[in-house]
Formats: sequence, structure tokens, C-alpha cells
Amino acid sequence: MIDLSAERIIVTGGAGFLGRVVCSKLRDRGLSDEQLIVPRRADYDLTSEEGVRRLYCDAKPTVVIHLAAEVGGIGANREHPGRFFFANMAMGLHLIEQGREIPLKKFVHTGTVCAYPKFAPVPFKESGLWDGYPEETNAPYGVAKKALFVMLDGYKREYGLDSAVVVPVNLYGPHDNFDLNTSHVIPALIRKCEHARLNPGEHVTCWGTGSASREFLYVDDAAEGILRAAERIDTPDPINLGTHQEIKIKDLVELIADLCGYTGKIEWDHTKPDGQPRRCLDTALAEKLLDWRAQTSFEDGLRNTIEWWRQATTASTA
Repeated sequence: MIDLSAERIIVTGGAGFLGRVVCSKLRDRGLSDEQLIVPRRADYDLTSEEGVRRLYCDAKPTVVIHLAAEVGGIGANREHPGRFFFANMAMGLHLIEQGREIPLKKFVHTGTVCAYPKFAPVPFKESGLWDGYPEETNAPYGVAKKALFVMLDGYKREYGLDSAVVVPVNLYGPHDNFDLNTSHVIPALIRKCEHARLNPGEHVTCWGTGSASREFLYVDDAAEGILRAAERIDTPDPINLGTHQEIKIKDLVELIADLCGYTGKIEWDHTKPDGQPRRCLDTALAEKLLDWRAQTSFEDGLRNTIEWWRQATTASTA
């Protein structure tokens, strides 16, 4: 087990939605600001070999927690499949290769539920990751992230690079991305319901049929799971992070509308895709190896997220 408070840690994506919580929890574990390095895109292009080499030279890390990703909802994945593959593949490729040359003590990689096969048996077990092709709209992103599982396995066997791999289900919470063009389903629905609630006569339009199901994990719970993997795991065998509970998108829309206080019309655009039919993770491995399970109830997490969005929009218009 590694004591993170004694390390110099790079958190890629550390200023983002998940990263800010991971960094906060690292400080709670005793890491000083001098030991915690959060690279900014303006200073270091992590998709380039030169950018990563310069980052490592400047920061002199012993541990890397790789959270940075280019990602979005179904629409963004359909519009940018090439970019999403390249950016996510290139970042991981250079960070791992340069990391083994330092060498790092440990590399922690955050995968994605999009790596699972489209028709994987529910609940998804880590052993089934390679049993089929991912859902088509998410495949470039999912395959790029999953390829890095293989790279880390090879680097462990050939170079002895210790690593950990976690596979979180869809995340949500305060500070999420609420841009309707690139956001995931929960922030998009909160924004739509709040807009319609505040603008009488408006209605909410949702993609697909609402029949697909999803599982969601509160961002604080995900951050704790990632750090426990960093502390306890040194082989890149994927470990699911989730709640082992799923909800149909139709029921999710109704729940968010209710929590927002929106009572108006909800329409479904059947010309848009549903995405993967079902998503629900088996989390037994995380409970066994990390002594981890999600602590935040879904409704409490949604209320926190809605309240944060209301405060953020109020502050922006003040």
C-alpha cells in the first residue's frame, strides 16, 4: 500500500469536474500544494510527446493519476469520433511511455463504462470487457481508453511499471459540464428542466425513446474509489466503480423534473439514438479489493447537483 501524502502527484484533468474532487481528497490525505501538480492545457499539450516530456521534467512526479479526457454525450461522440479517439489515445500513450522512463512509482488510469461491449450481460463484470464491440456512437472513445488497459498490462510485465485501472460508470454532481452540446444526460436534463420551469410555455425535449437504462455515480464517491485504487492496487486489472443500480432514462427524466419542480410537457425525439441499451456495473471487486462502495443516494446527489446549478446560474446573471 502506498502513502500518497509522501508522493509528488500529477493529476491530469485536476481542474475539471472529477479532478477538483480528487485533488481536494488528496489534500485531505495530507498532500501539500507543492506536492500536487495540476497541468493546464495552455502550458502542456498532453496529446504531444514533447508536452508530456516537458511536464514530467518540470514536475518530477512519482505518481500520475490520469483523469484528463476529451468526452461528451451521444451527440458529441457522433460529431467528433476521430478527435475523441486520437486525443484520448495520445494522452495515455505519451503519459505512460514517458512515465516508465522516469520511472514512476505508479500510474493510475481512469477508464470508462463506454469500453464495455454493446450487449454485455448486465451487470457488467470486468471479465467481460473484451467479449464484444462497444456501442457504436461511443466506440472511438471507449476503444481508445480500453487500449490503454492493454498498454499498462504490457508495461507491467515488461518494465515493471505499477499501475491501477478503474472503470467508473457515468458520473454526475456539482461542477459537471452543463453545455447542451457536449454534456452527459444528467446535467443536460437538469438544464432543460430548469430552463422550462423558469420560462412558461417552454417544454423539454429528450433524445430517443427513454427505454435505455443507465447507472450513475456521484462524483465524490468516484474520487474516493480512484484514490483507494491508487493506494492499494499495483496491477492494471480493471476495477468497476458504480452503485450496482440502474434507472431507465424515461424514469430519470421524470425524477429530475420532479426534483426541479418542473410540471410541464416532456417530448421524445425518436429520430435520435438511445445509445447502449443498458448499463449497470458489478461492483463486487471494488468492495473486495478497495473496501469501497458508493455512499451518496441518487436523490441526494441529484438535489446537490440541481442546487449547485441554480447557484451557478444565479451568480452568472448577478
